[in-house]
Amino acid sequence: MKNTLRIDCPAELLLGLQMSAETFAQEVKMRTAISLFREGRISSGLAARWLGIPRISFLFRAMESGAEFLENSEDDFRREMSLL
Repeated sequence: MKNTLRIDCPAELLLGLQMSAETFAQEVKMRTAISLFREGRISSGLAARWLGIPRISFLFRAMESGAEFLENSEDDFRREMSLL
């Protein structure tokens, strides 16, 4: 099931950002996915599927936006060490 949302936006906004409506929509979608991921509300896999990009590409974009992947807890450390 696919849902489409409509967001009203003044033409001045698009002109000021020098973006087409399609480019702006993609930007909003990416920023929303990263924000929801950072809040722990969606997984990186779900975000990547929603955006139609590989998970690793999403993780790189999220990391560039300041998302943290580890909480620096002892559990995180043990899990990461077990992967070595």
